[in-house]
Amino acid sequence: MTTDAFRSNPDNFCYRHPDRQSFALCQRCGRTICGECQTQGAVGVICPECMREQRRAAPRVARAARSRGSTLSVVRDTRPLVTFWIMGITAVAYLTQLIPGSPVQQLLAFNSLLVMPQVGFEPWRLFTVLLVHGSFWHMGLNMLALFMIGRSLEPLLGRWRFLSLYLLSGLGGSVAVALLAPGVWVVGASGAIFGLFGALLVIGRHIGANVTGIVIIIAINFALPIILGIVGGSLAAIRISGEAHVGGFIVGAAVGFLFARTRGVRQQRLQQWLLIAVAVVLLALLIIPAVLYV
Repeated sequence: MTTDAFRSNPDNFCYRHPDRQSFALCQRCGRTICGECQTQGAVGVICPECMREQRRAAPRVARAARSRGSTLSVVRDTRPLVTFWIMGITAVAYLTQLIPGSPVQQLLAFNSLLVMPQVGFEPWRLFTVLLVHGSFWHMGLNMLALFMIGRSLEPLLGRWRFLSLYLLSGLGGSVAVALLAPGVWVVGASGAIFGLFGALLVIGRHIGANVTGIVIIIAINFALPIILGIVGGSLAAIRISGEAHVGGFIVGAAVGFLFARTRGVRQQRLQQWLLIAVAVVLLALLIIPAVLYV
């Protein structure tokens, strides 16, 4: 779809605020709604009109609830809660690493040898690697980048799509390490962060946004380890996994493209199956190091 076609399609914009682009749909009527218009329901977000209809359809339930001393209120929470939860859990995981003798990093770090049945099988490390970091600055910079991207990207995609993007990007980084750097220990959420960069770039380009700033930030983040290595005299001393960065970025860009092309109400089931397919393909790629490197 071209940029002009995207802009001319009202389904790509909030029906109550036509100047606001969004990827979130009301789970009842299927119309596009921005973060301000979203009300979190039991199975997704609901637009204000559907919420009013829902309230009118059940006045007796509301009166009965009030008579029992309870209140039924709608909380409009447009905060990027998934982003905040990821930041909080990651920070707690890092604090547990600081406890003397803590085995947290050893238990959660990733090494491709530990997802090979012939050597060991601890598949949770494909994801738990996102929680542990090598230093305070490593964790802090990753979480700062997550906050900067998440506060814009999460309301645009919706919470579950954003979480899927983060986890699949992290998985992509782990798989890339297994393919290109087998037997190497890695820690950190950089693969997932670069996946968010990739998705933001693709989605921004798709909706016609100026992506120059995004490209510059991505280039700086890719180049920074090399620059630090040159200054320090050794690229190896930096201990940054370029494989995880590249793998996460590629998967994030692919998922972002998937989101951009499956926005319609009738495409939501297809979108879910495609996300599952991405996960299956990434896991299937782990067969390669299991065959070649052991």
